[in-house]
Amino acid sequence: MKTNIKKIGFCMMSAAFILQATSMGALAANGNHSNSSIYEKKIVNIAHRGASGYAPEHTIPAYQLGEQMKGDYIEIDLQMTKDGRLIAMHDEKVDRTTNGTGLVKDLTLAEIKKLDAGTWFNEKYPQLAKEVYEGLTVPTLEEVFKKFGKQANYYIETKSPEVYPGMEEELLQVLEEYKMVDSKGHTKNVLIQSFSKESLMKVHDMNPKLPLVQLFSYKSQATISDEELESIKEYAIGVGPNFSKVDGQYVKMVRSHDLQFHPYTVNERADMKKALEWGATGLFTNYPDVFNEVLEEYKHNNNGDK
Repeated sequence: MKTNIKKIGFCMMSAAFILQATSMGALAANGNHSNSSIYEKKIVNIAHRGASGYAPEHTIPAYQLGEQMKGDYIEIDLQMTKDGRLIAMHDEKVDRTTNGTGLVKDLTLAEIKKLDAGTWFNEKYPQLAKEVYEGLTVPTLEEVFKKFGKQANYYIETKSPEVYPGMEEELLQVLEEYKMVDSKGHTKNVLIQSFSKESLMKVHDMNPKLPLVQLFSYKSQATISDEELESIKEYAIGVGPNFSKVDGQYVKMVRSHDLQFHPYTVNERADMKKALEWGATGLFTNYPDVFNEVLEEYKHNNNGDK
């Protein structure tokens, strides 16, 4: 009898050890994201380029408005200046969102700081125009961190990384400098996204504990395979496709692999509701206030948080 008890005890200990090892292996495969980040707890509201439906995109007022409207993340698209500084701008050229012309990579930070990044918005959207938008400057990543600090959450994209050698190294250096990562490499308030798998893999190689999201831009109806999703899961925690090209089956596939699903850019109430019904774990929107309303209605109709 004692022998049997010993055998049972040994088997239970062995099973526990195997389970623990399996869990550790799964963590390792996913970059050991052991920090408890906001994306793991709730459906997230990502203020796309700030609350860009109401203020000039990628400016401090747009980011402030996104926070006021209770967006969970400030989204920051990164470009890199001629002198190696990271700035918040969507396009490779300054033409669309400033009064200047030319490629970011050909301009120094000092030259970009002379540009007006807000008046264009007043001219394009007179019904939303504000005097304070005139003469706004393009912020650096450091300036955004200084303004909003560690209490904010940041969803940062490496834009056109093939154009900017060293972008990933500079990004990780700035994250460390502003203590957005701890001594072990973990972060509680930063997600890094890119359309470039190579860029994400570079970040992953430098710090495998940073949570990454693989972006997709589909030209036709989106499809994705189990093999693709398993490959993505080796370095990322989620995917972010253009919402207009996905359907419920696509979302189901992504979620079946325990990956986050954050589509862009969802601005209509009906589409926001559809994304939630399909199982989105968050979305990018120019109108974070509207998404919060839709989300509250969705939760109420579905008897609590989902």
